[in-house]
Amino acid sequence: MTEQTFTPALGRAALPRLYDAVIALTRERLWRSMIAMHAAVRAGDVVVDVGCGTGSLALLLHGIEPSARVIGVDPDPKVLAAAERKAGAGGVEWRTGMGDALTDVVDAGTADTVVSSLVLHQCPVPMKRAILASMLETLRPGGRLVIADFGLQRTRAMRLAFRLVQLADGREDTRFNADGRLPGLISEVGFVQVRETAAVPTVNGSISLYTARRA
Repeated sequence: MTEQTFTPALGRAALPRLYDAVIALTRERLWRSMIAMHAAVRAGDVVVDVGCGTGSLALLLHGIEPSARVIGVDPDPKVLAAAERKAGAGGVEWRTGMGDALTDVVDAGTADTVVSSLVLHQCPVPMKRAILASMLETLRPGGRLVIADFGLQRTRAMRLAFRLVQLADGREDTRFNADGRLPGLISEVGFVQVRETAAVPTVNGSISLYTARRA
């Protein structure tokens, strides 16, 4: 589905080389460590990072368990090129692909864990649903989903901070997340044991950590 459009990392006006510097403002070390904790990658696991961007999370998971097979998938060849230039990048498989067509690059029912960070908030609701359904299809029965993304903005301060994200990615696509509706959508596509396990306040709004499993 390479002909399909997508919102680049940090919105349509951003440059890939700025991505890591800006994401650092979102307390990424904290929520990425939380993803790693819940992913609990084991030797021999197949882990797919959907919308891997410049590869920081995929490289973290590979570093934690080098014998796992970590696959980073992103539709943007520019950010993948940035990922491939990072130290240790040779230990990760980098694939160009759309989040709603993961089985084009990863066999269905083979992933032990699917992770994703800061992707779904910038997608229209039908695309959010399609990406989640594709994640479900990629996972083996009992497989784990771990997502970090902007979630329910519980306070006035967080909603005001979240306007920065909405300026970059659009109010229409992001409001669904800000209203706290993402967990319901995760359940609707067929995931079970859906939980919001943490909410991390940042300068750009609150980032939630969601976990779920394929039945």
